[in-house]
Amino acid sequence: MELRHLRYFVAVAEERHFGRAAERLHMAQPPLSQQIRQLEDELGVTLLRRTTRRVDLTEAGAAYLHQARGILAAVDDAGAEAVRVQAGLTGRLAVGCVGSATYSLLPALARALREELPGVDVTFRGEMLVPGQVEALLAGSLDLALLRPPVDEPGLVLQPLRTERLIVALPEGHRLAGRRRIRVADLRHEDLVVHPARGRSVMHGLVTSLCREAGFVPRIRHEVAETSTLVTFVAAGLGVAVVPEPVSALGVPGAVYRPLAQASARVDLAVATRAGDASAALARALVVLRRIAGS
Repeated sequence: MELRHLRYFVAVAEERHFGRAAERLHMAQPPLSQQIRQLEDELGVTLLRRTTRRVDLTEAGAAYLHQARGILAAVDDAGAEAVRVQAGLTGRLAVGCVGSATYSLLPALARALREELPGVDVTFRGEMLVPGQVEALLAGSLDLALLRPPVDEPGLVLQPLRTERLIVALPEGHRLAGRRRIRVADLRHEDLVVHPARGRSVMHGLVTSLCREAGFVPRIRHEVAETSTLVTFVAAGLGVAVVPEPVSALGVPGAVYRPLAQASARVDLAVATRAGDASAALARALVVLRRIAGS
């Protein structure tokens, strides 16, 4: 039995006439009658009751018609779904974000993907450190990650998105808050709140390098993984922090932000995917992401 036998039978059952069914199927009547006979012989049941003027369904034929329609509809749906998947219009995507991207890019990206790819089920994981993102990408629990390079992993492909200025987060009323710009050297005697070194945070390494280049060893008092917690610590007066400029979008009460005087004090943001991932939905999401990140 082949799918064409089901389509032939459904056409005859709906038309109640072999001639009209043959016209509908764009075939001659004798081969159609032969195919229906073969189907009945294979099933071992009589599906149609034939007269000189019309064709009626037997009780077995009516039951078979119901199931045949469901099978053909499922096959058509499967084909349509395959087309949508190949076009990137349906599927699943998991996106991971470092702290600052969680607040600056994630909201706009989520809205754009929902509007432009409504058939793609997108989940987000925010406030991820780079090592956790790399591990999740390789394990397949993430498909796309917004992270801070460098990442030395041959199984991943990194593409630059943008470069972000570094700023200083200060408690409201801090002695440096009245300045228009702050030098890294001005932080020599300040307690610093940073991302954890044990998690190999890119920002931790960048902040300590900036301080050493300015001639001092940073006085790190608190290490926290989540950017929102880091800024909350600053607002509570537990120290100051060097963060990417998008972090200022958090708007934590009690925290103020000032730019660093060093124009070179910047950090890159990149998008990482698995090498060889040919998902069309992922390709569409990357187009949306690049547009959002560049705006």
